[in-house]
Amino acid sequence: MTKPVQSLKSCQVCAVAALLVLTVVSCLPAADPASASLVPQTVEVTGTVTASVTDIPSATSSSTSTFTPTPTFSPTVTPTPTISLTPSLTPTITRTPSITPTPLPPRVTILDHIACWFGPSDNYLYKYGLNATVWMNVIGRNQEGTWLLLNDGGHDNPCWIKTDYGKFIGGGDVFSHNIPVVDQDIILPTAYTLYRPPTGVQAIRKGNKVTVAWNGVWMTEDDYEGYLIEAWLCQNGQLIFTPKKFKLPLSQNIEGVTQYLPLTDEPGCQQPSHARIYTVEKHGYTLFVNIPWPPYDATPTPSP
Repeated sequence: MTKPVQSLKSCQVCAVAALLVLTVVSCLPAADPASASLVPQTVEVTGTVTASVTDIPSATSSSTSTFTPTPTFSPTVTPTPTISLTPSLTPTITRTPSITPTPLPPRVTILDHIACWFGPSDNYLYKYGLNATVWMNVIGRNQEGTWLLLNDGGHDNPCWIKTDYGKFIGGGDVFSHNIPVVDQDIILPTAYTLYRPPTGVQAIRKGNKVTVAWNGVWMTEDDYEGYLIEAWLCQNGQLIFTPKKFKLPLSQNIEGVTQYLPLTDEPGCQQPSHARIYTVEKHGYTLFVNIPWPPYDATPTPSP
């Protein structure tokens, strides 16, 4: 339907153009044939141009373009700091402490109702009694194994008994168990506020016999328990711990009067013999006094 209408309009345009050309030609003066031959070319060109221009529709834009500028994004770049990590060359070592369990001491059952003493001898003061069938821990012994140092495991109040009065639970004897020898650090109760240690202490040797001498200390009848000498004496090539109690009748314990106690001390031990002396009263012991011990002299004494 569109194409026939456009053809009709084109024909009308061409007719009008032809009439205009004829009118113009009729009014012009005559010319030579050469000039006349150029008119058709001009008409054709004009007609062609007019037709072409007229045939091009006028483009009318019905929409208005809106230009929206695109923003330019310039990001702010924050530089990442460079962290230099210096590795620790010394590793941290966590050590788990090795816990060695403390072995339990051997135990004995008491065979009879017996006395328990402050030291490894009945020459010491009585401490307390033990009933038969009581169980006690063994924490020490003397060198010969004839006395045992015991406690009950719950109180720090040890005492000594003769080895024969205890039976080891589980078997064994005093030498088959790892029991430490205790003789240098015997703990004695101190009672030196009322009485003083002995004075004038000396020792005189004659061969294997050493006589210890000291001045008597006055004590009341109720308190009087005599004197204690702890001696380490050489016997059969071994240094033997030998505690000795010395107690004269009260009437003979006169203040300042010399008292004597003979002891046997042989040659042949690598360690020197020595001894110390205490004043003893019923509550305990005074401070001890070291006895100046005479060494053994192997030079024979010339006969007179």
